[in-house]
Order: sequence, then structure tokens, then C-alpha cells
Amino acid sequence: MWSLGMGTRLPCTGRGTSPVRTGSSHTLSSWTRFASVGVGKGDAVVIYLPMLMELPITMLACARIGAVHSVVFAGFSADALAQRIVDCKPKVVITCNAVKSGQKLIPLKDIVDTSLVESAKNGVDVGICLTYENQLALNKVDTRWKPGRDVWWQDVVPNFPTKCDVEWVDAEDPLFLLYTSGSTGKPKGVLHTTGGYMVYSATTFKHAFDYKPEDVYWCTADCGWITGHSYVTYGPLLNGASVLVFEGAPNYPDPGRCWDIVDKYGVTIFYTAPTLIRSLMRDGTEYVDRYSRKSLRVLGSVGEPINPTAWSFMVL
Repeated sequence: MWSLGMGTRLPCTGRGTSPVRTGSSHTLSSWTRFASVGVGKGDAVVIYLPMLMELPITMLACARIGAVHSVVFAGFSADALAQRIVDCKPKVVITCNAVKSGQKLIPLKDIVDTSLVESAKNGVDVGICLTYENQLALNKVDTRWKPGRDVWWQDVVPNFPTKCDVEWVDAEDPLFLLYTSGSTGKPKGVLHTTGGYMVYSATTFKHAFDYKPEDVYWCTADCGWITGHSYVTYGPLLNGASVLVFEGAPNYPDPGRCWDIVDKYGVTIFYTAPTLIRSLMRDGTEYVDRYSRKSLRVLGSVGEPINPTAWSFMVL
């Protein structure tokens, strides 16, 4: 779990099956680091990360110094990433060396390398690729590297001060740029401004989920999509909520993974998509019945209207 502000829980986030503690000092170091490399108000930063805790940390770091983050879903190809880099012309690309989906290794840094070569051919050279070493997937020594451009997150971020002045912005100044999927043509960048977006995401989170300070909240969305922006990062944290951030496959090592996490961390609000529920339905109720799920008090569904069969399964 991860909390900033009024959350009553200890701030930590689950990686695999082990909780890793973090807090505002980690985020502040990131803010200072980004500012030190010339990223400032109005500059674009592309984030190509899986759902590690460093993803929402980076989003908040950009917001702190007035930079405009553009999160690209880490399942997108090198071509899709290059399109977005060419369009928004970032000063920095932030990624990790690799991630595992179940037992499958996905070399994210290799994908970024290919996209940066492609974007350079189109006139956009990115000077820095800040890379987080995800040791659960791949070690440094096995990661392809370009000296002078590539920088390890762990080598620099912890060395920076945990104090960083706020870059005050107007309500209509840009907060982030999020691209459409591109399934019907060229991806279109949708710019979200600061004031209205934050008020909306904070208010809808608080009232739609009946949020209470003692809640433990888990949204299974990826921050590569708008639901992840609004209801993993900004909405919950603006309310000081304790947020569970999960990286991994929801059906690995078995289809009971979600309910195991609910019981382990005492999740009280669970927000997911009908697609995930339908995928778990294929294995019947065996993996649901193994867990009490007694902590749950609010269930939410997002992405499409949930069909009655999936809803009935969800509220078992």
C-alpha cells in the first residue's frame, strides 16, 4: 500500500508478494532530480513504466515542478511509443529495464531503445533515458546500455535532496498529456489542465466510492489509461487515501490472486473492469471461495457496462 497525506496506514506498496515501504521523501528526491536535468514548467516527460510504485511517484514529481507528464501504456510497441515521443518532444523518457508478466520477461528498455532510434530519424532526439532497475525481472548487467544518454534511477535519485520548491501553476496550466489508443488512426494527445481535473478526480473519488480515512483502496487499472490517472493516482492521493499499487498478472500464480491480495492487505474498496471479472469467471468459484474477502465494503466497475453475470460473480 502507498499513502501520502491523511492516510492512516503505513505507506508501502506490494511488489510480488513482498511489501516495500516508501514515502514522500522518495517522491521529493525524484522531483529534485528532474529539476536538476533542466526539466521545468511546461516541459514534457514521457513515462513508459509498468505498475511499479515509481510510476505514480514520477507523475507526482512532474506535477510538483510544473512539467507535463505523458504516460504511455507499457504494453504498447516501440512504434507506438515513438509516435508519442515525436509528437510531444519530451526532454526525458523514464522507463525500467524489464518487467515480468507471469513467467514472461518483457524487455521494456529494449523497446524504448528502438523507439528512440525511430524518433531520432523523425527529428526528435531525447537526451536522457532514466531507467529504473527492476531487479525482480532483470539485473543491470543484463541490460543494454547507451552511455551518455542512459542513467540508472537508483544511481541518481536517492542522492538528491528531499526538498523541492513547488512550481505554482494556474488552474488552466497543463497537468498531463494522455494519448488516445490510435486504434482508429494516429494517436491524439488529450491535454488535461490542472485545477479542474484535480477538483473533479478528487471529488468523484470521495463521493463515488464513499471514501473514509480508514479505507484501503485498490484500483486494478494501469496508469497508462485515464482511469489509472484519476483513480490510482490523483483522486485517491488528493484525498490522502491508502492506495494499493499492484504490478503483475491478476491470474498468476493462480486465478485467486486478486482475492488473496484483498485478504492480505485488508482491501475495503475494489475497483476493476468487467474484462478482468469475466477472465476469472472461466475458472469458476473455486478460487473465490478460498478467501473470505470480508474486508470489502465497496465494489466498483469501470470501462464498460458490466453484464449481470459478471456482476453476480463479483459480489459472491
